[in-house]
Amino acid sequence: MQLTRYTDYGLRTLIYLALLPAGRKASIDEISQTYGISRNNLNKIVHQLGKANIIQTQRGKGGGIFLEQAPDKINIGDMVMLLENTLQVVECEKPACCISPACKLKGIFADATQAFISSLERYYLSDLLLEEQKPLLHILL
Repeated sequence: MQLTRYTDYGLRTLIYLALLPAGRKASIDEISQTYGISRNNLNKIVHQLGKANIIQTQRGKGGGIFLEQAPDKINIGDMVMLLENTLQVVECEKPACCISPACKLKGIFADATQAFISSLERYYLSDLLLEEQKPLLHILL
């Protein structure tokens, strides 16, 4: 299974926002330039994360993007489920598979996907902010 770039960029955005000093807000341009992500993609991600009340956006002077929730409350499994369009490993209906009624592969893949998500659910955004007990912030600056 491979996650989409959209999810990857969403997680990177959350990491970036979590590393900001308290009270500081980021701009879409700032995050876009830091990670080399297209501004258009980042706008979509920010919009979705905002709708889910994970981040907050403020317009105008002094505005920007910041985390709505604390990093230790943002679950990685939940974020993957939010950002991924689908977690299906295979598509059995398009095109229609002739062995689908008797095939057990779909169930096996569903079990594997659930194990993957369960593993991710053990981690929070706060778990991603340390590198060998040192803050990750030095990498972004």
